[in-house]
Amino acid sequence: MKRALFLGCLLTLISCDDGDLQIETLDFDSVDIDFCDDPIATSSNLLFKINDDEALILTLESGVLNNGEIGTDTIQDTSLIPSQSQITYRIFSESVTDDYFCDDFPPVSPTVIEEIEAEDGMVIINTVMNADSTLFTHTIELSGISLVSSIGERITDQTINEFGEVTTAVPAN
Repeated sequence: MKRALFLGCLLTLISCDDGDLQIETLDFDSVDIDFCDDPIATSSNLLFKINDDEALILTLESGVLNNGEIGTDTIQDTSLIPSQSQITYRIFSESVTDDYFCDDFPPVSPTVIEEIEAEDGMVIINTVMNADSTLFTHTIELSGISLVSSIGERITDQTINEFGEVTTAVPAN
């Protein structure tokens, strides 16, 4: 009887699943940034990166793309996550395209399997004016991103050094 109880306990311990971490790292460094509408310095902007069946979505707060004054200095702005800007990581049922984000009505397929909102982090934006003073180039970085899945799995301190670059027009005088 003791052996049967011991074997039963042993089998229970062996068969328990601690859960597999589905997402170990976010790998979007080699993926180009995309957007539906050209970014505007004075409004909020939706930017995203698609990596097959995954997407990293950045919603920038209004006005964080600083067009500053005409000059050659770099302007650095920051936006805190989630209080000012938002980062969302989505896993889809199959490959996704920009149509999913840009169509007035998202397509029926693919479907979202998991959506994770960032709980912490920072968006860093370095802005410079081009040589002929017609455009501002905004280089966007993410730092200290902390994501927690619906089952409590944490991915912390994700750094995407180069989320991407976007340009905005120098305002007309």
